[in-house]
Amino acid sequence: MSVGSVRYQPDERPPLPAGIALGIQLALVPIGAILLIPVIVARGAGLSATSEWMTWALFVALLGTGLITILQSVRVGRFGAGYLLTTGTSSSFIAVNVAALQSGGPALLATLILAAALLYLVIAFRLPTLRRLLTPTVAGTVIMLITVAVMPVAFGMIASAPEGAPSGAAPLTFFVTLAVIAVFGMRGRLKPWSLVLGFLVGCAVAYPLGILDLSPVREAAWLGAPSAGWPGLDLSFGPEFWALLPAFWFVTLVAALKTLGNSVAVQRLSWRKPRAPDYRAVEGAVAADGLGCLIGGLGGTTPMTTYSSSVAVVELTGVASRRVGVAVGCVLIGLAFFPKAAALFAVVPDPVAAAAILVLMGVLFTAGMRLVVAEGIDRNHGVIVGVSFWVGSAFESGLVVPAGIQGIWRGVLESGVTMGGLTVLLLILFLEWTRPRPRRLVLALDDGAVRRIAAFLTDIATARRWNHMSRMRLVGAAEEALLTLIHGTPGRSDDGDGERQLRLTARVEGDSAELEFIAAGGKENIEDRLALLSDEPDAPEEHELGLRLLRHYAGSVRHQQYHGLDILSVHVEATR
Repeated sequence: MSVGSVRYQPDERPPLPAGIALGIQLALVPIGAILLIPVIVARGAGLSATSEWMTWALFVALLGTGLITILQSVRVGRFGAGYLLTTGTSSSFIAVNVAALQSGGPALLATLILAAALLYLVIAFRLPTLRRLLTPTVAGTVIMLITVAVMPVAFGMIASAPEGAPSGAAPLTFFVTLAVIAVFGMRGRLKPWSLVLGFLVGCAVAYPLGILDLSPVREAAWLGAPSAGWPGLDLSFGPEFWALLPAFWFVTLVAALKTLGNSVAVQRLSWRKPRAPDYRAVEGAVAADGLGCLIGGLGGTTPMTTYSSSVAVVELTGVASRRVGVAVGCVLIGLAFFPKAAALFAVVPDPVAAAAILVLMGVLFTAGMRLVVAEGIDRNHGVIVGVSFWVGSAFESGLVVPAGIQGIWRGVLESGVTMGGLTVLLLILFLEWTRPRPRRLVLALDDGAVRRIAAFLTDIATARRWNHMSRMRLVGAAEEALLTLIHGTPGRSDDGDGERQLRLTARVEGDSAELEFIAAGGKENIEDRLALLSDEPDAPEEHELGLRLLRHYAGSVRHQQYHGLDILSVHVEATR
């Protein structure tokens, strides 16, 4: 998204009427999937869509997704991203959910989802340890694979129409809806309303053609909540639980990767001036999704995780305000107690929903692609992304899975997101394992560390036969990075912080070196401060000199801020 196309940043508050209207509009996007996924799971397991459990599952799904969407928007402690990330029932878990229902019913499903929630929370609170595995390359590849998995479903919905409807009714409705969303989504002051305008026009075209059935709306109650249907928990931990647990945990890892990618991507799209991703927000997003899984397990319904479509919605509408995210959550909670309104959203014809999905998945694919490119594409990462994407696409087609494999494992193997995600993880691990082993130095983060680091890096560069200028460049970059970490921004007081420990990891490969400084958390992002420096200042301020030297010495600087931890990565090229 270009600079200036953001209408409302996360910290901006649109007028209350506009915020409510935008919240209602953005709630239109996930509502269909939130309601549809539990129904798909129930039907796949042979359960009636009108059963007490089904009614209860839909109620908990709307209530829980509304609460987690609000939490993602406002951030409470270490839970929530602080960005507009809508939450819904997770499609990643469909295959394993069906298997759990078939093996032990809703109670076993609830227990397995609770186990998945625990792993989600472990990932959230150990994210710095997993940072070399859960990278933007991995997250961006998984996001692109999501579109590969979703688009066949959308294509199948284009021609979906009830019996007796005119033969061209569904395609006509699809193309009219697609045209409205695309035209208003690219031009004009009505850009934030493009989705709702597409829905309204599409439904208006569909009704006289006989493909919009309003009878479920007329039959639904106005207000109410189910009084029965909670399945309880299966705490016997029988063989069915242990047989399904590994599959649930692996799908949880894939879902966490999707959340990581969504939370990084939405940060890049939510500000008028580009900012480095705040990994404290990423931790919060994953932790909030862990609570979503926890609510799903305790409530006896499907897991709830961040929807990738929310990233596409932010880019399409230019709306990223936290206030709007709260409004979206309130609308979803209200719908849980308003069955007639929920039915109204649920009757949107398939061709109308397919047009919206096509636009959103197209935008989402480019968001994942930009996420991969933002980290830098060298030959190794090009191979990793390309191979993983097409391996995932091949498995998604179902043509490479042997006919003898059936049941849950066939469902897992035919998931492009799962198999492509596993491929990119294995290739990233292989790349890490085959790189030269790094050298490490641990010391106190103070001015006296400069000499020790200079001697440490000089020894490494000399052993690698770097020339004098290259060694000076490497030491200079390390010194400026260290001093920036120590002193921070002007006016910052470090009183009471205590002694901060530093761990420096240095890895030299040929003519390039990668330095990684790990220290107790600071306040401002160095990557952002470098971006704010003007290219040709008339008279740079004193506190900018170190940053300018760092930018001169280093080929790239990446600053990841976690809760209580700063990780500053500096890449330096040797001088020939």
